[in-house]
This record gives sequence, structure tokens and C-alpha cells, in this order.
Amino acid sequence: QVQLVESGGGLVQPGGSLKLSCATSEDIFSFNAMGWYRQAPGKQRDLVVTITGGGITNYADSVKGRFTISRDYTKNTVYLQMNDLTPEDTAVYYCNAQKWSPRKIDFWGQGTQVTVSS
Repeated sequence: QVQLVESGGGLVQPGGSLKLSCATSEDIFSFNAMGWYRQAPGKQRDLVVTITGGGITNYADSVKGRFTISRDYTKNTVYLQMNDLTPEDTAVYYCNAQKWSPRKIDFWGQGTQVTVSS
């Protein structure tokens, strides 16, 4: 059973930064893609960023230039560096991992709360 464990959420003031971590129970090379999604209260879960095994990234327009995804293969951990945060970034952030063969399977973490408020 794949486990994804997020950490690093919290309360931050507008303009501040946070770095989220997602530790996996499997070698991150075993996943075809990993990424981060977020869900604000009363809204659907939306893409923040994904990264394929080959390193191709796909950022939501709302976070381009402010958020950066990275990976540490030695720690089987994916990170999300978030800078210049705004109240609109407030949400529960979920780590996602995908396997595409023989069929697409999504794995999710439990989520970590990010609150941007003064």
C-alpha cells in the first residue's frame, strides 16, 4: 500500500513563504508522475503542479513564478516551495502520485492545511 505523508503546512502572513514536503513509502522512481493539488473550502480540488518522471512540470497559472516543485530521490520526498503567498492560496494541500500502467492509479496523502492570513 502506497503511503504519502505531507508536512509543512501552517499559518503564514501574506507575502510569506512555506515549504511543503511529501514523503513516499515507495521509491519515487516507481511513479510516473507526482504533484500537488489543493482544495479550498466549498471548492473542488484543483491542480497546483505536477511533475513527470522525466521532469516535465505543469503549473497552474495562478502559481506560476511563485511555487516550485522539486524532488529528492535520496529521501523519496517531493517538495513544494511556495513564495509570495496570498489569502487565495489558503487551502488544504494534497500530495498526489500516479502510476499509469497497466491502468492509471492515483494515490493521495492526507492533506496539510495552509492558511494565509494577517
